[in-house]
Formats: sequence, structure tokens, C-alpha cells
Amino acid sequence: MRMLRIALMALWNGDRQADRVVPRSGFTAQLTLFAAATMAFLAVFALALSLASGRLAHMWGQELARTATIRVVAPVDQRAAQTEAALRILETTRGVQTARALTDVEQQELLAPWFGTELAIDALPVPRLIEIIEDGDGMDADGLRLRLAAEVPGAVLDNHSRWRAPLVKAASRLKLLGWISTLLITATMAAMVTLAANAALSANAQVIAVLRLVGATDGYIAQAFIRRFTLRALTGAAAGTTLGMLAILLLPSTEDAGGFLTGLGFQGWHWLVPLLVPFLAGAVAFAATGAAARRTLKDLA
Repeated sequence: MRMLRIALMALWNGDRQADRVVPRSGFTAQLTLFAAATMAFLAVFALALSLASGRLAHMWGQELARTATIRVVAPVDQRAAQTEAALRILETTRGVQTARALTDVEQQELLAPWFGTELAIDALPVPRLIEIIEDGDGMDADGLRLRLAAEVPGAVLDNHSRWRAPLVKAASRLKLLGWISTLLITATMAAMVTLAANAALSANAQVIAVLRLVGATDGYIAQAFIRRFTLRALTGAAAGTTLGMLAILLLPSTEDAGGFLTGLGFQGWHWLVPLLVPFLAGAVAFAATGAAARRTLKDLA
């Protein structure tokens, strides 16, 4: 910790005379600032995507795991009786918190996206749906199916497991994609900073040769480049992170639409996560510039 503090103080204070070796403006400075700002902006969105996907996978896994549906497929004259029989079975089934039959209006609303709002529910042989909410312990789906098969032959239990798993898996894959994108963005920024540092070192080859003649060590020269490029990356990344967080903040809220893209954002303590991006950019620039400086100075020897 003490060595890290000393390194940070040296990085911040630096040597004003050595800093003259590094160009203050021009192509390399603009490239470093632009690359750091752009990569930080994209990193904020990649983090938002990953965290939102994680929340979505958790929400789908939790909510769908606690719900089930019974379809009562029976002739019209027997549908009401079988629905009541199924509800009585559910009242005595362990793990069922609530169970209710959907009304005609609710079932019509479910079918509206496919058949329109003018559809008369009696015009189609639509099964009666029973919505089941499980408690924390859950219910024995296999045992309930056996009871329904014996007492209500027209009732079919669907605990959503067939289509719940693909949804959760897709959200988990999207979360992984977000983290992979963050790693690729970090690698790209390291490559851009390395190119800018190499260009600056090569452009100042004559100045470096003179510094060596008057006794400057390679470590002294490299420290100047490391300090300047690290501060540039910190500055650019801080600007890009700020713009990214503002863009995320201006996205529609989940209360407005409720879709997945409107939920692409940060919640609670997750707003602190993108604040790490500038420091990550500085660390990447520190390591990339140090490696580039040592390699180039060795070639110029």
C-alpha cells in the first residue's frame, strides 16, 4: 500500500522538466483523449447492459419460478364444473399461495394482440385459465398433475419450465456478452494508448538522445511519458464516463414502458460501478505506456 501511494504521488506530482519531453498537443494527445473518452462511454453502456441483463435473469427466474397455469380444456357445459373442481384441489395443495380463474375479460385481453379487441371470447373454444402463485417453498408439480389427471381429466398444468429456462439462459448470455464487451473495450483502449505512446516516443527520438547524453536515465524519461499519458487517459475517460452516465440517466424509465431496453440502466449502488471506469482507464494507460516506453527506449538505445 505504501509503495502504491508513493507511485501515485510521483505520478501526480511528476517532474515538470521531464514533462517537456512529451508533446502537450498534437496527434498523440488528441488520440489519447479521444480513445479514452470513447472507450469509457462505450464501457458505461456495456456495464449497463451486463447489470440490466443480470437483473432481468434474476427477475425472470424468480417470478416465473413462482407461477404456474392450469388450462381447463373441456366441453362448454362441463368447463365451469371442472374449473371449480380444479380450484378445490388447489385449495388443499401444499405450496400454493393463491389460485384463481381468469375472467372472460382478462382472457380476452390476453388474446387481443393476436385476435384484436373485438373478439368475442365465446366464439372460440378457449380453455379456462387458472393462475397459480406459489409460496416460498413451492409446490409438487408432479403430484399435482397426478391429482388433476385423476379428478379433473380436462385440466393441464403448465409450470412454465419449458420456456422459463431459455429466457433465463438468454438473459445470462447477454450478461456475459456485456462483460466480454467491457474486456474488449479495455483491450482496444490499451492498444490505442500504446500506439499513441509509441508515436510520441518515436517523434521525440532526438530529444531522448540529447537527454541521454546529459545523463538522463531511461526510467526518468519513461516516467515522463507514463505520467502524461496516464493523466490524459484519466481526463478523457472521466469525460466519457460522465457523458455515458448522463445518457443512461436520460433513457426512459421502466415505469414509462416496462420493456427490456427501458430497463437498460443502473439501479441503487450499481450507479457507483461506472465511477471505476476512469481509474481502470488510468491503470490501463499506466501499464500500456510503461510497456511501450521500455520497449521503444530499448530500440532507440
